[in-house]
Order: sequence, then structure tokens, then C-alpha cells
Amino acid sequence: MEQVPATGRLVQITVTDGYDVKGFKGETPVTFIRAEFNQVVLGDSAKITVSPEGTAKYNFTSSFEFNPEGGITLDDIAHKPVFLTMSEVLPKEKKQKDEKTLVLGQAVVDLLPLLEGESSFEMKVPLHPVPGSPLENLRPGVKCSLAVKVFVAEPLLTTAQVLGGNLLKVTLEAAYSVPESFIPLGPLQNYMVGLQVPSLGEKDYPILFKNGTLKLGGEREPVPRPKKWPIANILAPGANNIPDAFIVGGPYEEEEGELNHPEDREFRNQAECIKKRIIWDLESRCYLDPPAVVSFQKRIGDCRLWPVEITRVPLVTAPKGKAGKLDKIEDESQPSFHGVAYVNMVPLLYPGVKRIRGAFHVYPYLDSTVYEKTKCLSSLFRDTAHHIIQNNKIGGINSPLAKVVVSKNLKEDKTAKEKEMDGRFKPADAQAASIKSQSSDTPLDGEPPLSHNLEGQQYVEAGTYIVLEIELDKALVPKRMPEELARRVKEMIPPRPPLTRRTGGAQKAVSDYHTQIKNISRSILDEYHRMFGKQVTKLGSDIDSETLEEQKCQLNYELNCSGKYFAFKEQLKHAVVKIVREKYLKTTSFESQEELQTFISELYVFLVDQMHVALNQTMPDDVQGAISTIPTSSEQLRLFAFEAEVNENFEMAAVYYEERLVREPQNLDHWIDYGAFCLLTEDNIKAQECFRKALSLNESHIHSLLLCGVLAVMMENYEQAEIFFEDATCLEPTSVVAWTLLGLYYEIQNNDIRMEMAFHEASKQLQARMVQTQVSKQKSTGAVEYVEEARKIESVLIPWGATNGSSATAFKTEAPAAPGPALSILDEFLEESSKLQSESQEPILGAQPQDPTVGLKTSNTFLKEISGKKEASKGQDSSAFLHASPYFGVSQAPTTIFMETIRFLMKVNAVQYMHRALAHEVLCPQGGPSCEYYLVLAQTHLLKKDFAKTEEYLQLAAQMDYLNPNVWGLKGHLYFLSGNHAEAKACYERTISFVVDASEMHFIFLRLGLIYLEEKEYEKAKKTYMQVCKRSPSCLTWLGLGIACYRLEELTEAEDALSEANALNNYNAEVWAYLALVCLKAGRQLEAEQAYKYTIKLKLKDEALLAEIHMVQETVGFGNPSF
Repeated sequence: MEQVPATGRLVQITVTDGYDVKGFKGETPVTFIRAEFNQVVLGDSAKITVSPEGTAKYNFTSSFEFNPEGGITLDDIAHKPVFLTMSEVLPKEKKQKDEKTLVLGQAVVDLLPLLEGESSFEMKVPLHPVPGSPLENLRPGVKCSLAVKVFVAEPLLTTAQVLGGNLLKVTLEAAYSVPESFIPLGPLQNYMVGLQVPSLGEKDYPILFKNGTLKLGGEREPVPRPKKWPIANILAPGANNIPDAFIVGGPYEEEEGELNHPEDREFRNQAECIKKRIIWDLESRCYLDPPAVVSFQKRIGDCRLWPVEITRVPLVTAPKGKAGKLDKIEDESQPSFHGVAYVNMVPLLYPGVKRIRGAFHVYPYLDSTVYEKTKCLSSLFRDTAHHIIQNNKIGGINSPLAKVVVSKNLKEDKTAKEKEMDGRFKPADAQAASIKSQSSDTPLDGEPPLSHNLEGQQYVEAGTYIVLEIELDKALVPKRMPEELARRVKEMIPPRPPLTRRTGGAQKAVSDYHTQIKNISRSILDEYHRMFGKQVTKLGSDIDSETLEEQKCQLNYELNCSGKYFAFKEQLKHAVVKIVREKYLKTTSFESQEELQTFISELYVFLVDQMHVALNQTMPDDVQGAISTIPTSSEQLRLFAFEAEVNENFEMAAVYYEERLVREPQNLDHWIDYGAFCLLTEDNIKAQECFRKALSLNESHIHSLLLCGVLAVMMENYEQAEIFFEDATCLEPTSVVAWTLLGLYYEIQNNDIRMEMAFHEASKQLQARMVQTQVSKQKSTGAVEYVEEARKIESVLIPWGATNGSSATAFKTEAPAAPGPALSILDEFLEESSKLQSESQEPILGAQPQDPTVGLKTSNTFLKEISGKKEASKGQDSSAFLHASPYFGVSQAPTTIFMETIRFLMKVNAVQYMHRALAHEVLCPQGGPSCEYYLVLAQTHLLKKDFAKTEEYLQLAAQMDYLNPNVWGLKGHLYFLSGNHAEAKACYERTISFVVDASEMHFIFLRLGLIYLEEKEYEKAKKTYMQVCKRSPSCLTWLGLGIACYRLEELTEAEDALSEANALNNYNAEVWAYLALVCLKAGRQLEAEQAYKYTIKLKLKDEALLAEIHMVQETVGFGNPSF
């Protein structure tokens, strides 16, 4: 790495001009500029007379030497500005030997651009008036200013430092709700806050904030308000403010610290409006060279929490003879009111994060606890206070008359430290011992009791917290740009080529209309021939008009009753729409009803004329041959495929899915459904092809990206998986599922920090969505319980909502890639957790940290709240599987990020990936085993035909929510598949009796109807099948209805139902078999033989039904051509 030359370099500051200058005496005062840096005067300019217009030409250059080896360093330049003080030289009076000067104002020049790689810059800085200066009385809109140039011969930073270094800014805003013993009366006190950061490699650099102002409260601090320099001896009040730097505040929920939950809002409002507080509003900067950046990043990863100390030091006036100064007192006691806040710095390791701001509780400073949490061995105020006060680099006291009282001299410091290391506290002991957290009431052996820091304990009793902001110039971990992610996705999945152009236009639209007219006319003639063919053959050409009219009425009636008339209209609709768009160019709505009627009349005339043209073109020989079919929609095909899936007829299911793709190859939902089917059949390679095909159709489709990522993880293509998941979070930052899946991926990679980041963001988005839902509900219903509802929502969110401490690692689970072992591990854990729950109503996570620095609730009362809420919810909780899987669908209110992800994975049959989310759900304090959780486990075991485990989990689910229809529906499926149809019937009947439907009623009706048929309860079977035919008609529903009607000797209704079933699927052998029975009973020999022929051709597997057909054939004497 390039090194900065050891020789110093001059930094030159040139003041060229002054504008709008006004003095105490006369219109043309004589003024000069004094430059100061680091409490050293750099020089004075010549005395310049101001022009009547208020301008002055100073052309004054001063300089200081930058020398990193000793003297002015990069840290000095980072947080110390150059002060330019303008003074007026008053005319000499009689008998006056020396000239008298008065200060007019001060200007501040921030040298920060020099740390950004620049070698020169120019700026116009305002001259802030001192109290009583005539510059305060300038006309409105006019401010005195100075034109300044800063120049250095070569950049202060090398290229390596510019690229690898960083600038750290720490802003201390205030400490709120301070102890009652803090009173503004009495001895003067210096309120100090400090922390240490790595600088110059491994060396720690202390940052100190002094002289906080104690205020009684009564009103909220204004925002935005300026940040101030941590510098002493600033004459002009306005010069205290850092240019263009403000404290802007923000919603509590968006903070990264503690006290950012809805239930904390009331306390914070009181603390920040009414209670006493200490105000600093100081910003300190620290330059981190490349080694320091690496050390800083490593320290955050190792320690996670950063100690920020707070103390109060009394100021005592010196004896007479040294008036105006304060002296220090030798004091061997501990620093008074010594407290510490634990700041979670981990978010700075999240990709792209440069800033954290939040409120942090203050606790008593105890050596063992601080070391346990932060691995920090020394105290800034106790062990190194003497060096800090003597170091001029640290921000000084904002009064030239003050000097801090130091607790010990250097020798005593060393002695005390040695005693401490020998006796009470050793790092090795701290690592070996298990130290109890701050929230404990009883200290463990070896830990000093709270009585050793009674003053610090007052912070806890008062609920004191500090508001702190830490900001970096560049993120420690760069984040991939959305453009790069999109480019990488394109490289992996190139977009599909553009669609081929289809021939169109008015002529093609009319031609298509002619074709449809011909097809419909053939179908009508076929229907006419079926109804009146024999009558026409007998009468020949002797048919009179009355007979024709009667046949026409009967034909219309038949077409309407059978639904064929509606089917013909649907068949013709698309061609008519094309004519409207292509020939008449009508694509927008009509402006008036009259215009619409006129157009409809014109269109009707045209369509009738073209109908006659098409009919005249139809040759008599063309009438025969066309077969009438009922068109099936994409949704119907999806239902048929799903039926085949559940019945484990995977070959037929694949046919339906492929039919959807052939019809609409550009519909990405069809590709996703087919990919989910391939996951069910464990054909991962084909599933990956389907998901990537869907993504090629739309590179911004979130579900396609997530599913490609899931398949990449399952196939161990981890680099690709990260690209897919990150791209999904960039395209839709509010997606809870995307962030959760990204967190699960980072868990596989053992990247705890990024896992915590992803889970925290997912929880944040879930919380925001739930609060928004409550707001919308409040607006629509006028509810007044919004705040309480928000608190309820917060209470069920997982602890990733706060990112403090090492909570992520507490929930990290190691699960194998294969689903079988993973589920067995979950089963074992679940058995243990169930036993624990039977003994106690506490959450399953017994190791929940009772520590205020971890992102969980701290007090025992909160645990009782959770258990109370869980107990109360047992009778109310209802699983939410409506959009999660084919089997579950009762909506559920607040949920966890893991359960929402589980629903998504269940919907796409990604069972192999789902076990990780299940493990997190069972460990999550606000999640844990719930009714929905047990239902998911039951379904996964049902897919494996593990009936014993399925029944066990369903019993647990029923205990938690006995009135959940999904529980009884899944129980019915369990008993049905295991052959216990009597129990299945009872469960199904209970399910359909609930007011709220189960998530998937289709198969409940189907299987219940089948059981009724087996038990010869044909009336109940007919009623059940009619219900499901109205809800979601399919071949199987119509077949069931046809069988029931046939057994009830209702042959006409049976034929109609079986015809509908045959139209939806003419490859079902059972449909043909029952059609053959109906035709045999009706005496229609030809049709009976045809139906029987297809029954044999399609290989009917039901031997009993085939034997019944043979028996009926023998009874009626026909139907089997082989006789």
C-alpha cells in the first residue's frame, strides 16, 4: 500500500475577499482577519479598509504543516475546522498608546474535502457575528461572508487511502429521562459521554463529548436543529454549528436501536417532552485509514456490541488569586454516575448500510458485564481519563474557564488497574464463567453486586437512554447495485426472443368469423340430426311448416337446457371481438348510450350478412364430421391437473399442465405451476427449467426469481442463489418472503450477520404492512383502538424487529439438505418442546436472553405477556393457508416471517427447502408450535404416507384450535387415505358443517360423495356432488353426480351429468362405462356399443363395474358386439 511521505506538507488557507462587512465606527471600518487552527494562531492579515459598498480585499494567506508522523494529523483535519476571526481596528483616542480592536465575527472553514482526495477547493463561508456586533443588524437577506481558498501542493491522501479509508462521524444528541438526582442547582457538573474506535491500525482512538447541558424539559427539542463542533473557545454562537449538518430525527420505528417498538412510544414521548434531559448535539469525526477500517469491521464482527460510557464530573472553582479558572481535585473514588450503553454496531456490516441511529438504554458500568458483552478490557473514563483530558485532539469543553476534575493521577490509575486485574476481574475468568445478564436480580459468584455501582443503578431506575447516531462515509460492506444484479440474471437466464408476428387485420378477422359460423352450424345440424333424424327420414320432403316450427322450438329448448347455446356464444365471442377491433377500430368505451346503440345496430347488420355468406359457402358434404366440444379454460385445466395430482395420477396431471403451456406459452403462471408440479414429483431439473422459463418471460417477476433461488440452493448452486435472492429484494424491497429466503440462504452459508440483517428487514416489512392494514381498517370502520392493535401486532412479530445483540445466532439452526432427516430432527425437537409446553406456558425458547442489549423483550413480565397471549389465542387462532397450499385456507391475523415463507414454499411444493423455515418457526418466541405449524407438519408427513406422525400432529393442532375446519378436513384426508372411511366421513361432515369453509373444499366434497356412494347413500351423494359441481365443476364431480343419479334410476339426469363429464375429459374410462350402462337401460343399442367400445379401449380398471356392464348386456340382449 502506498505510504504518506514522512515530510510535512503545507495546507494553505487564503482569504481573498470580504462581503457586506460593517463595523462599529463609520462606514469604512478598518478590519483584519486572524486565522486559527487547533488552538494555534496561524497569522493575521494586513489591516484593510472596507469600501463604502462593504467589500474588502484581504488576499491573506496562512498555513499550517500537515505531518502524520507527529503534529497535525488526519484526525485533526477531520474534526477541527479553521476559524477566521474578523476584528475591527478602532481609531486611537488621545493619550492612547495601543490600538483598540473589537471582534466582529467568526467564520468556520471545514477542511473535510481534503480527506475526500481533493487538493484544493474554494468556498464562500458566512461570517457569524459575535454578540453585540453590528453584523447582527444587517438588512434582511444580507449576511457578511468571506471568500476562501484552500490549497495543498499534493493530496493529503494516497490513492490507496482514498479507496480503502473511511470517515466515521459520531453524533451524540441527548440523554433522556436522567436520574432525579441530576439537578441544575448546586455545584457545576460536566456531563461526559465517550467511546473508542480503532484508528491507525489497531490503536484505539477515543471520542469524547463534554459539557452536556442539563435541561428540565417541558417541551420537545426542535428538529431539524444544527449539529455543533466539539471545539472550545468559539466566540460567535453561530460558528458552533457545523455547516450543512442537522439532526432531523425521525419515526421511532425506523431507528436501529432499542425503544423502537409501538409500546415504547408513550414512554419516549414523555421522556422527550416532560422529563429532564442532557443535551449535547455534538458531532465528532474520525478518519479511519485502511488498516483501521479492517480492524473496525473485524471488531464489530467479533464483539457486536460497542460500549458507550457516560459519567458526571464535578467542576470546582480554584482558590483566589487564580480567579476565572477551575482546577482539578484528586479523587480516588470511581467515576461518579458511571454508566454504559451497549450500541449494536452489527447493522454497519449489512450490505450498503452507512448509518445507524437509535436510542440505547444506559446501565451501570460493571467490569464483568461490559467484558462479557463487548470484550472491552478498559474503561474510557476510569482507566484512560487522564490521557483523554490532556489530549488536545479530543473535543474540548465549550467554555474557556473550565477544566475537568480527573478521578486519579497516572500512578494511581496504574495501581488501581493492577489491583483490579489481580483481584476482582480477569479476562480469562470472564470467559470461563457464565455471567448473568443485567436484568437479573441476583448476581452470580464473581460478579460485583449492583451495590458496587449504586449511582449507575439510578440510570436503570430512571429509564435513562441516550440517542446516538453513527455514520460512515462509505459502507463497510458494499451492496450490489440493481443494475449489476439484473445483468447477472440476464447472463444466467437470457430473455426469450420476441414473439413471431401474427397475421391480422380486418380480412383475417372476417375469415375467422366465417370459420366459427361454419363450425357452429355443423354442430347445430348434428344436434338436429340426433333429435329428428328418424322423423325426417320417414317424412322425407313432406314436412309441413308447423312441424318445422315445432322442431325449431324443441331444438332451441334442448340447446338452452344443455348449455350448448351458451357454449356456441362463447365460441363466437372472440371472432366478434376481433371484428370490432380490426374492422371497426373500436378499442375504447363509447361516450354515450346513443352512440353505443347505433354501433350495435350497424354491427348486427354486418354480422348477419357475413353469417349468410358463410352459410352459403358451406357445402352439404361438409355438414357431417365435426364433433361438438365444450371449451375448457385455463383455470379448469389447473383444477383437473390438481385433481390428478391428489389422486397421484401424475401422468394425467402432466398432460393438463402441458396443455395449458401449449395454449398460452407466454403465461409465466403456467410455467410456475408446472414447475411446482415437477417439485412434487421430485424432478428438480425440469422444475428449474420451468422457473427459469418463467423468469425469461419477465425478468422482474419476484416469485420466479425466488423459485430460481430456491432451486439453486437445492442444487447447491449457491452463488446463483444469492444473485436471485438479492435481485428479488432489490426489485421488491417490501417482500417479506424475499428477505426471509435470503436470510435462510445466509444461514446455509453460516453468515450470521447477513442472516440477521435479512430477518430484521423481513420483520420490519411485515410490521409495516400490518400497521398499514390496521390504519386502513381504522379508516374504513372508524375504530379507535388503532394504537392497541398496533401493539398487538408488534407483540407477535419476531425479535428480528430489533437488531441488538447476538439474537441471530440464538435462532440459527443447522439442518441437513435432505427433507427426511430434517423432518425427523424436527419431530424429535417437537416432542421435547411439547413436553415443555405441557409443564409451562412459557415460550418454547427457554434460552431467550434476559438481556436489554439483545433484540428481545427484557423483563419477566413480558414473558408472561407472551404466554398469556398464547393461552388466549388457543381458542381463536385459525390457520392461514388460503394462499399457501391446496389444503389450507382459513385466514389468520398476525403471523411471523417464517410462517409466511412456509406458506409460499408449501404452495410451490418446495418441501425440501421448507424444513429450515419450520425450524426457525418452532424456535421463534412469538411463533413457536401453533395450529398452523402442526398442520404444515401434518401435511408434509401425509405426502410421505407417514400416517402415524400425521395423526400425532393433527391431534396437537386440534388441541390448539379445535374449531379449525382445516384440522378436520386434513383429518378426513388422513383417514380416507388410510382406508378408515367411517372416520373420514365423520370428519368431512364436521368440516362442511362449519360456517367458515376449509381452505380447499373441492376434495372434501369429492371424497365425501365417494364415501356416500360406497355406503349406498345415493341421495346424500347426489346432494354433495351437486354442491361441488356448482363450486368447481370437473370431470370427477360430474361423474360422481352421474353415478348417484344412475343408482337412483334417474337416467336422464345421469346422462346429462355424464355427458358433461365426458365433454371435460373423454379419456376417463369410468365415464364411458356409466354412459354404456345408461344407454343399455335406455335401449339405445348403437350408443351403448360405442360407449362400451371406449370403455374397453381405455382399459377400465374397476372389475366390478365391468362385470355389472356385462350383466346388464346379457339382460337387455345387446351392447356387446362380441356376443
